[in-house]
Amino acid sequence: MPLDPHVSRFLDMMALGRSDGITLDARREGMRGLARLAGLTAESVATRDLVLPGPAGPLAARLYVPEGSAGGPGLVYLHGGGLVTGGLDTHDGICRVLAEAGALRVVSVDYRLAPEHPFPAALDDALAALDGVAAQADALGIDPARLGIGGDSAGAGLAARVCQERRGAIRAQLLICPVLDVHGSHPSRRDFAQGYFLDEATIRCDLAACGPEAAAPSPRLCPLREADLTGLPPARIHTAEYDPVRDEGGAYAERLEQAGIETAHTVHAGMIHFFYGLGRLVPRGRPILSEIARDFGACLRGAS
Repeated sequence: MPLDPHVSRFLDMMALGRSDGITLDARREGMRGLARLAGLTAESVATRDLVLPGPAGPLAARLYVPEGSAGGPGLVYLHGGGLVTGGLDTHDGICRVLAEAGALRVVSVDYRLAPEHPFPAALDDALAALDGVAAQADALGIDPARLGIGGDSAGAGLAARVCQERRGAIRAQLLICPVLDVHGSHPSRRDFAQGYFLDEATIRCDLAACGPEAAAPSPRLCPLREADLTGLPPARIHTAEYDPVRDEGGAYAERLEQAGIETAHTVHAGMIHFFYGLGRLVPRGRPILSEIARDFGACLRGAS
């Protein structure tokens, strides 16, 4: 279908303010500014900052508790941002909506970013965060038998790989606009290479910033290239129609189904990358994110 009209206006606004050669510091501030402008929130959700053990020192994290929650399913959440930007504050609104609509206790993780911390620092932190949350699940009010992991964009790629390296430890995975084959050349990468918020130049720039271990398409960076997908948890995969990484999510869903993994894949018509975090800028994004949360909460509650 055509681009959502609010998406079109947002892209026009972004095009007016875009300049080539933007610095990483400017990109990081731009992402923080976009989160403020989007105004995505859920006021009924309480938060508490945490510290989790990490492989190179303490990891900052934030616990989101929906109103009236007495404990139950939990979600370890890994933010997007190309592994070079993003953090607890840029994805605060997203995590609030996930917690409220899904009736989930969400733990958002502030993993290390490149280029200051080259890949696989982010993945190492994600693995440690999952282990840390599982170890203190009772104290966090999380049922360890109903602990999921998820993320968006590059964070969803991390979540997918954590599932591959921690088989049997995770109830379900939530992948929103996932980057699963950054070295790939899928048709959507060509069709939407420019002008759809996430562009090919940014993807390549972020990849270069991730350091020498990201130069090769290993499964640790590109989970779609993992040969064995058996034994993975049920997956909920959400992609956007006008997103350069759309086909990676679709291909992963197909491979998971072929491996016998319960998988549901939804392509959100008329949407672009990060539509779920654009709040009042793209009004359809908020109800879609709420439905994503409700569905994933129900998936976690289906655990025996």
